[in-house]
Amino acid sequence: MSVSDQQPANETPRPKPLPRLPGRLGLSGKLLLLTIPLIMIAGMLIYVPSIANFHMNRLNDRLAAANTAALVLDAAPLGMVPDSLARQILKSIGARAVAIKMGQQRRLLASADLPPAIDRDIDVRTMTVWSGIRDSFEIMLDRGNQAIRVIGPASGGGQFIEVVIDEAPLRQAMYRFSRNLLLVSLAIAMLTAALVYFALHFMFVRPMRRLTASLVGFHENPESSAYIIVPSQRGDEIGVAERELSDMQRDLVSMLHQKSRLAALGLAVSKINHDLRNLLASSQLLSDQLSSVPDPRVQRFAPKLMRSLERAIAFCQSTLSYGRAQEAAPDRRMILIEPVVAEVRESAGLATDASIGWISAIERGLTIDADPDQLFRVLLNLVRNAAQALESRPKGDAATFQIRITGRREGTVAIIEVSDTGPGVPARAREHLFEAFQTSGRPGGSGLGLAIAAELVRAHGGDIHLVEGTIGATFRIAIPDRPVELLSVRNERARA
Repeated sequence: MSVSDQQPANETPRPKPLPRLPGRLGLSGKLLLLTIPLIMIAGMLIYVPSIANFHMNRLNDRLAAANTAALVLDAAPLGMVPDSLARQILKSIGARAVAIKMGQQRRLLASADLPPAIDRDIDVRTMTVWSGIRDSFEIMLDRGNQAIRVIGPASGGGQFIEVVIDEAPLRQAMYRFSRNLLLVSLAIAMLTAALVYFALHFMFVRPMRRLTASLVGFHENPESSAYIIVPSQRGDEIGVAERELSDMQRDLVSMLHQKSRLAALGLAVSKINHDLRNLLASSQLLSDQLSSVPDPRVQRFAPKLMRSLERAIAFCQSTLSYGRAQEAAPDRRMILIEPVVAEVRESAGLATDASIGWISAIERGLTIDADPDQLFRVLLNLVRNAAQALESRPKGDAATFQIRITGRREGTVAIIEVSDTGPGVPARAREHLFEAFQTSGRPGGSGLGLAIAAELVRAHGGDIHLVEGTIGATFRIAIPDRPVELLSVRNERARA
């Protein structure tokens, strides 16, 4: 017979995790694929206003050159300029014609190979950002060599100046600018992507890989503390996740170790349970024979001995229940507390121990709605813990060794306090005070006394806790009375 946690037969099996494909992108690859297009989008947002600005500057350069040429052409005697010189000037500024308007007169300063018609007019004086972007992309997407007339402010008192230029050279210049800008943007994008990638890799991806490795290793062997992550000193969310994961793993390892100890305890007890019950049964037969001895002292102690043996046999039957399931439901009834406390004192061996003082301050006739055997077990565990705490104090200690039990009623709740004048409960043990295998501080102790007491008290719907600010240790038990059904009481009275 062994004790272990039984899995329910209809439990849904855990889904198996999907296998990791060798070609599946990890967090680093996804980060890289996300970084590159974002930087390219940023480059495109920079390119659009840049090409429009280049287009605008190119037109302004032609207008500035045309204004300079206009000064030269206008300074010629009688406005007569040789055709060869005019062609050289127009070629130097990349134009086919230059005209200026002064007052009501519109004057053609120079021309060479004028086209039969003007295909596009661009007035830089009224050009906006959006119109500049639209015109620049229209020129880049056109085909052929159209004639463009550019109108801009004139110098020297003129109203405006006009320049007729070819579209093809402007388009080629914009293509060269776009190519150079693209190469520079690609270089900047690659450099920025590399810097962002490595920065995010070292700041986020590596810690996440560390968390993932710890989770995978801990999942494979949850009882080993070798895979517990060591949290870093980071103060961000990753640092919080590392610390929380470390605490969770430590708690799980502790719980699994505790579970293993419970299973080992149940297995060990199950092996000795049969033989121990036989020995106690033999002792019970001997106690039955002692009850027939006429000695008054034997007659006084024989019933108590028989009662103790009966409890011991019942304990053997229910010992496995703590490691396997729950304690039996309490058989509650209204009982007097004083006889139970007196029996606890005798069972703990304190009735004849003069080294430890015993004070019982229980209200006269105080009753409690509880299972007498389970209440006896609760008080016996607390009293034995108190006696062991007093025995652990130095022999030369001048303080009084004393155990005190008080009892009172607060409305429908019975209050019992067990206190001692020992060293008290250590601070490190208070966090897991009522957990199994957590609070035993003496050699050979099992650490189950307070855990069993707490389970039995909670089965009664009550509460047990350590009272702060007292000398030694004081445990307070509060067990409320069960609610009374008025209908059943009336029926009983009617039957009576």
